Amino acid sequence: MSLIRHTGAPGAALPHRRGESEWRQEIVHVCELMWRKDYVAASDGNVSVRLGPDRFLVTASGFSKGFIRPEQLLVIDWDANPVGTRYGPTRDLRPSSEILLHLEAYRRRPDIASVVHAHPPTAVALSIAGISLARCLLPEVVMTLGLIPTTAYATPSSIEGAQVIAGLIESYDALILRRHGSVTVGASAWDAYLKLEKLEHTARITKMLIELGGDAPLPPEETAKLVEWRAARGQLRGSQAEDICEACGVCHISHRG
Repeated sequence: MSLIRHTGAPGAALPHRRGESEWRQEIVHVCELMWRKDYVAASDGNVSVRLGPDRFLVTASGFSKGFIRPEQLLVIDWDANPVGTRYGPTRDLRPSSEILLHLEAYRRRPDIASVVHAHPPTAVALSIAGISLARCLLPEVVMTLGLIPTTAYATPSSIEGAQVIAGLIESYDALILRRHGSVTVGASAWDAYLKLEKLEHTARITKMLIELGGDAPLPPEETAKLVEWRAARGQLRGSQAEDICEACGVCHISHRG
């Protein structure tokens, strides 16, 4: 697998000081939760952690996330090539072609330490139906994520499938990949996984609202309070102020992120 090589950016986020074995255990735990929650099926989905400026710990291709073991994780470089000596039962492991999506996220977000890619069914279904989650419906979503945008469609496992997050991942920690899945990022695999839970939970509530025939966005004055809360904590990143202005009619918030 060949990629344009990217070197680790100065100031890039690295996981808190833990041994690699601890990160392997955390990734396996997150994978099991994804499988149990029905966020992935068969061998779908990927989880990765940034170990260093040029090293990433990633799930291998072809494994059910409900049964993957710590030793079935790979360390790769920016070109998605395995790093280090490989022998025994792990010698034939290879990263999924979806790992291109992870590397693109790390390239565009030097501040993150983990990427989780899943196929949450309700969120994917809404994206096919053309129903956006980038709306101000739930106060806790505005406070913690800002919005949950949906990307354009691109062929999974392709260069285009990785690059489709450009222009959104710089500002948001949770995205829906149209017709495909989701990508969430964070300070650890656990942090990124919790954002996946919130994304799919929001999708389920949105679906229920549609079924009930109701759609009641937050009043602009209430949304403004939540946006000010994010701004005061330096969490209004990138284009969020402009995006929330357009989506929710809150256009008088100064961008302090």
